[in-house]
Amino acid sequence: MNDKLKQISEASKVFILTDENVASFWLPEVEYWLGCKNAVEIAIKAGERHKNLQTVQRIWETLMKHHADRNALLVNLGGGVITDLGGFAASTYKRGIKFINIPTTLLAMVDAAIGGKTGIDFGGGKNQIGTFAEAEEVIIHPVFLETLPQRELISGLSEMLKYGFVADSSLLNANLENYQQFIVRCGEIKREIVAQDRTEKGLRKILNFGHTLGHAIESHCLTTDYPLMHGEAVALGMMGALWLSVKQCGLDENVLQDFESQLSILLSEAETSLSKADIDRIFGYLVHDKKNQGEKQQFVLLEAVGKPVWEVEVEPETAREALEYVVKERKQPRTDDCDVWWLCS
Repeated sequence: MNDKLKQISEASKVFILTDENVASFWLPEVEYWLGCKNAVEIAIKAGERHKNLQTVQRIWETLMKHHADRNALLVNLGGGVITDLGGFAASTYKRGIKFINIPTTLLAMVDAAIGGKTGIDFGGGKNQIGTFAEAEEVIIHPVFLETLPQRELISGLSEMLKYGFVADSSLLNANLENYQQFIVRCGEIKREIVAQDRTEKGLRKILNFGHTLGHAIESHCLTTDYPLMHGEAVALGMMGALWLSVKQCGLDENVLQDFESQLSILLSEAETSLSKADIDRIFGYLVHDKKNQGEKQQFVLLEAVGKPVWEVEVEPETAREALEYVVKERKQPRTDDCDVWWLCS
């Protein structure tokens, strides 16, 4: 990481934001790698439930307590929650200080840490408050993946599939044996798209494939005792988007069937279940999706693999049908003996 130290050497003060889980594994090593042993450490509780305004306020208070000026630097060390949250805190403190992202999860390496989106959850909805602010650097090192639980890796693989559906079908071959060779490609795709549409006025919207229903399902599950990970919820959201794509965009139904046959693998570590009783509550979150236009739900759908279309208006009744198709009294029991190695192969 020696070639990444310029921002640190020029900073008036360095702060490192991480969560308690990552801190126990990596914080001393990262401080050594970066050569900033005098950095102020900010360790927050782990999990999506803490990606909120109260946590941001604590970060701002710590920055102020230690006299952070506009030349201070915030290093975000962690998964997507940390990079989203830290980027938002940095981009709003004193109207913006510099920050670096060091993603430690597969999902953050291929998506959350890249592209300049920051945000927090608010009012029960995912990423309702946020900014567009680019990290000075995104430092990706595969060593962090060595300590990830299998559930985290599978969650990241779901996000990789998104890139396969909307941009590069070769990514549909990613699995737990070969995923590292695809990390760079995912980052390239996202950077290419963001370079053309930084503030999501058009093309960048294709990166929301699976996220409209996925975010609604994830938000609902966060209110239960068994929340889904982001990638797990996105996997369900992609199934709903594929169903809608068959119905409204002429997508080959075999694409949907192939994906559905793999869904139990993508959810093999999930500890939750969904039933018809959850549909009304999930639909309530869908109504408040930030991508909606008025009363219309807007989806990213596919005409074919690699041919996404965005801003597709879906009638509420049809969106509800898609949600019902996803749920179908779906139970996600633990299947630890499941052979996850053929995922997406």
